[in-house]
Formats: sequence, structure tokens, C-alpha cells
Amino acid sequence: MLISNPKLALLITEKIGKNWINNLEEIKQLERFIDDQNFCNNWSQIKYENKQDFAEYKQQTTGIVVNPNSLFDIQVKRLHEYKRQLLSVLHIITLYNRIKKNPDVDILHRTFIFGAKAAPGYYMAKLIIKLINAVGEIVNNDPDVRDRLKVVFVPNFSVSIGQRIYPAAELSEQISTAGKEASGTGNMKFSLNGALTVGTLDGANIEIREAVGADNFFLFGLTVAEVKALKSQGYNPEQYYTYNQELRQVIDCIASGYFSPGKPNLFQPIVESLLGKDEYMLLADYQSYLDCQERVNQAYRHPEYWTQMSIINSINMGKFSADRTISEYCQEIWNVESVTIDMEAYSQEAAGLQRYCQI
Repeated sequence: MLISNPKLALLITEKIGKNWINNLEEIKQLERFIDDQNFCNNWSQIKYENKQDFAEYKQQTTGIVVNPNSLFDIQVKRLHEYKRQLLSVLHIITLYNRIKKNPDVDILHRTFIFGAKAAPGYYMAKLIIKLINAVGEIVNNDPDVRDRLKVVFVPNFSVSIGQRIYPAAELSEQISTAGKEASGTGNMKFSLNGALTVGTLDGANIEIREAVGADNFFLFGLTVAEVKALKSQGYNPEQYYTYNQELRQVIDCIASGYFSPGKPNLFQPIVESLLGKDEYMLLADYQSYLDCQERVNQAYRHPEYWTQMSIINSINMGKFSADRTISEYCQEIWNVESVTIDMEAYSQEAAGLQRYCQI
């Protein structure tokens, strides 16, 4: 936060002093300002300025114009089928289809931002990246959309690019199939910088939801037990395709080659994977995900409420500090005590060692 979100760090320091920098759990002191209108306004303004900064960066680097007044819906992480970036794509196409059906439909303005890299030999992951960009090409240039939806794929995602994205994020997509994510740390960075999470009960999402409270977390999808039970009963993804009209339209749209002009079969492997085995159960969670996103819409239309939820998420991330974790390991596992380091003496010793190495 100090490096990537200095404006927010300064606001926090102005309110509670500097001690939170060395003991992140002290950020919880901001709890008393949740109902302070001036503090909330400042918090909201900083988020908006961070969004403006990212929008300017994207326009300068890619030429894509991003509306900072839209909801920044972000999913940046390694591209893997279990992380289900594809589920977000199905949501985008659903919204696009609604606009095409009724160009005057009331849809919350959203900017969908993806950033990911795929393993060199991971064909399906690379094809999903191709689909994200293909959907963006159609959606971003359709006059019926009128800038209500924007799809952005950030190339060469890295730590330095992440430092631009996390402060601007408003909605953090942590939507892996329950039982597949070992932990996850990106969700912590998002929450610390004031983003709200839409996610399954998987990995660190579980602890984040416990920390911020169920009312400040957008939960959807099957649980681990429900995933196992459905698979043991014989999961049939075509059943969801058959009985959910919007889902069927989305998959048919991909299968028809609508997003791959001149190459109608380009994304056929994705369609066959979804209707065949659907290993990561996107179709089973599709409707729950849409319903959850509608709850996101309702919350975002009330800026004061959203800002308070943002603050609550941020100030409850202290428990995920690496300093706190190492301290706990020292006490409960390693049985060692902390050692005070004389930084002046250490600096002199390091300088002496450097001179010796040069000699």
C-alpha cells in the first residue's frame, strides 16, 4: 500500500499515526471513522483518483479509453481453468446479449479488467485469453453498448502493473471452483486497497469473509461438499445448458463464431469442454454467479454504502500481514524470540564487507 497507494496510506496516517505501517493490525483503529462523512468522502475520492490514474495509463499504453465512473471489475492472476476467468467471460457475454436484445436496458456501467499469463504449453488457458480479447474487440466497438461495458486485457501482467491495478480495483473476482484454490494472496492485496470481493468459499476467501463479515463479501457458488456431492451423483453440464436460456444463448454465441469472424470453429474446444465434462463446474455456478453480480449492482448504486464496505474490507486485513504471520510462527512453532538489530552498526558492517569484496 505504501508503494502502490500512497494517497490512501497518507489518509490512514493522518487519522491514526504511523504505527500501522509496522503493525498492520492497528489499521483497525479506522473503525471509528466509518460513519465520519468527511473521512468516507476522502476515501471515495482517493479511489476515484486511482481509477483515473489507471485509465490514463491504459489509454497511453494501449489506446483503450476507460471510463473511471464505471465499476472497475478486476481479475488479475495466473490463467488457469480452475480460477475460472471463463466464468467472468460468460457473465460479460450475458450482459452484452441483454443489451443487444434491448439497447435501452438499464445496465450498470462496468469496466472488466483482466491480467494473466498462461503456462507455455497450456493450450486451453491461451485459448481463454484469446476469447477474452475477442469478446473485448466486439463489445468495445459495438455502438449499442454505448460504453456501458468495456473489456480490457492487460498484457504482460507483473508486480509493477499490479501496483497500478490494486489501488484502482473496486470489485475483486476470486471465483475459483470451491476446493481448488490452496490459498490465494491477490485477494488480500485487493481487500487491503479497498476492493470488495465476489467469490466462492475457497482458499483465503474463507478467512477474508470471516474477517470482514458476511455482509461485506459477495458470496456465491457451490461449497466444497456440494461440488463433491454433485460430481459423485454424476454431474451433467448439458442439463444446465438446456434449462437456462441465457446460458444457452451465451454458449451458442461462442459456438457460432460470433466472436471469431472468419474462424467459426476457433473457440469450439471451449464449448466442447463446457458441455462435455465441465471439470470446474462453471455451468453449475453460472446462475448463482449472475445472481451475486446483481447484488453487486444494487450495492454499487448506493455509493455511501459501498464506501463503508470498502473501508471495512481494508481495515480488517491486518491479520494477513506477513509480519504478524512470522511473529506467530516464532511464538507457536519455532519457539524463538525476536532480536533487536542495531541498524547503524549493521550499516557500518555491511559497508565494510562491501569494501572487502571490492578488494
